Amino acid sequence: MMQVIYDPLLPWAAIWASAAGVVLIVALALWRRLPGWWLRGLAGAALLAALANPSLQDEAQTPLSDIVVLVVDESASQTLSDRAVQTARAIDEMERAIAGLENTELRVVSLGDAPGDEGTLLMTALSEAVAEEPRGRLAGAVLLTDGRLHDVDRAPDLPAPLHVLLTGHEDDWDRRLVVENAPAFAILDEEVTLTLRIEDQGQAPAGDGLVELDVAVDGGAVRQVRVPVGEDLTLPLTLTHGGTNVIQFTTPAAEGELTDRNNTAVVQINGVRDRLSVLLVSGEPHPGERTWRNLLKSDSSVDLVHFTILRPPEKQDGVPVSELSLIAFPTRELFLDKIDEFDLIIFDRYKRRGILPAIYFDNIRRYVEDGGAVLIAAGPDFASADSIYRTPLGQILPAAPTGRVIERGYLPELAPLGERHPVTAGLPDLAPPGAEGAPGWGRWFRQIDLDPRAGQVVMQGVGDRPLLVLDRVGEGRVALLGSDQAWLWSRGFEGGGPQLELLRRLAHWMMKEPELDEEALTATAEGQRMTVTRRTLADEVGELEITGPDGNVTTAPLQEVAPGRFQAEVTGPEIGLYRLSEGDQSAVIALGPAAPREFEETVASGAALEPVVARGRGGIVRLEDGVPSVRQVREGRPAAGRGWIGVTPRHAYVTSDVTVTPLVPAWLFLVLAAGLSLGAWMREGRR
Repeated sequence: MMQVIYDPLLPWAAIWASAAGVVLIVALALWRRLPGWWLRGLAGAALLAALANPSLQDEAQTPLSDIVVLVVDESASQTLSDRAVQTARAIDEMERAIAGLENTELRVVSLGDAPGDEGTLLMTALSEAVAEEPRGRLAGAVLLTDGRLHDVDRAPDLPAPLHVLLTGHEDDWDRRLVVENAPAFAILDEEVTLTLRIEDQGQAPAGDGLVELDVAVDGGAVRQVRVPVGEDLTLPLTLTHGGTNVIQFTTPAAEGELTDRNNTAVVQINGVRDRLSVLLVSGEPHPGERTWRNLLKSDSSVDLVHFTILRPPEKQDGVPVSELSLIAFPTRELFLDKIDEFDLIIFDRYKRRGILPAIYFDNIRRYVEDGGAVLIAAGPDFASADSIYRTPLGQILPAAPTGRVIERGYLPELAPLGERHPVTAGLPDLAPPGAEGAPGWGRWFRQIDLDPRAGQVVMQGVGDRPLLVLDRVGEGRVALLGSDQAWLWSRGFEGGGPQLELLRRLAHWMMKEPELDEEALTATAEGQRMTVTRRTLADEVGELEITGPDGNVTTAPLQEVAPGRFQAEVTGPEIGLYRLSEGDQSAVIALGPAAPREFEETVASGAALEPVVARGRGGIVRLEDGVPSVRQVREGRPAAGRGWIGVTPRHAYVTSDVTVTPLVPAWLFLVLAAGLSLGAWMREGRR
């Protein structure tokens, strides 16, 4: 390519000033009617041309090929129906079509599902692809997709047309289950309301408008109901246990729908108790009584009813009852009428005193078997003839008193089983720094000798005798603490001990808090990685069995990380609901939503891309109608039509060599100017 360029000998300002002087001289000569005025003007022009120094520039240009970017959507929704086949065929046809265009190259970029649950980031992939190519060479871009993207707001500004090749079929349809509203927390045994919606997308077949909905809690028995399609459904639900409750909703797959991956919704609700109701009955005032009271009163979720028996009925000392009793002991209301309203009953150094007849103790036994909890903090009274063990309550106690009370110093310690039981596991780690003794705890000085008959011995005292025995009776729980001197730890005697933590765990185990169950399988998730914990009193466990969302079953070994605690870390290959089991324990956990974002809308549609495509006058073409041909169109013209899409040639090039040659030698301009000036002088002199 050749062109004229200027390399002035003087600054352009000086040249323009000289030009003004030449014009002035010519104008003066014309005004004076000098016949050589035009020769003076030509001489001045020759001098100005010499100062401008015109040159001829010859560029050797190498043309560059135009680039067309093809972004291929390989997300999960593109695996539905025959979209993968349509995609493969379209790629082959596009490669042949672009190869048939003169001086045009094709760049193919693929993208899958975004990390986590971000969906299809199609525009992000397009932006990154065009950023790697020179903007001046970009002749067009093509998106091979089902139109379901989640970042349309990141669409780049392209200098060329953008086209969409749409997979799928116009008569596709799909059914989707959506959770409109679900609480994160719910109170146990109280009804909570969830809002669901089942909606059909696309060309759904006509029906009666009702479908079946399966509801399962924690992977248990399935409850089936018929619900309408396209309406908000309000479902009442009552949680029966604390901790995480996993509720799964499923509608069966219908014939002809694209996928059943979005026919399931999983809701995780944390069950909490509204208030824990505790009845504390103290047989007589003693230092440990305040310890129990302070522990229970410090918990804002506990409603405490506390009675201390100060004066037995048989005591006759002439003192008026009104001066001794603050309130009458409502035995019938507490132990017959309203006993089932309590979550836990604690007997602290209580013995038979003629206040509670045998029928009341028998009702307490029935209360435990039906799911209640009783804790006995035994003092010397438990070993006496008036022991409450000698009532119907003794039928459910895990140990019997031998009648011996040991009065000497000893260090409470964990029994072998106690190192694994959640109530006592890890308690030695709570010992104060520098404390003496094996566990680093202070001594106690009284122990009731017990003969264990059931349950688990988790703490022991003098001569390895049972100190704390736990047991499950029917649906309820019973605990027997064979000493009334736990309060010494709270006073810091000889360094004290984890008294508050022990009693807190004990009380919460009695009230069936899930995190203190001795046999349990739990799981937590972070992203696609889940940590599974197996708590057990056994010395070893089997392998963890994992059932994925697709029904495939895999196993993973459980490694012991602490006494009674085995763990496994597993990465889920896909988002969805996983069922875990080991032995007779099972759990469910959801990694991400049961229906990933990629399957929220599965019917192919170009509606979201229409505004972006319209900017460059491109087109949206359904592949079921055939792969369009590709042709070249001028910039600014419509770039799509019936059965074809267009790309805009960019005519880009790179300059490989530049040659600059003066147009006329400077001395020639000077000779020409001198000759013209001489001619003007001679013409005017002859006149």
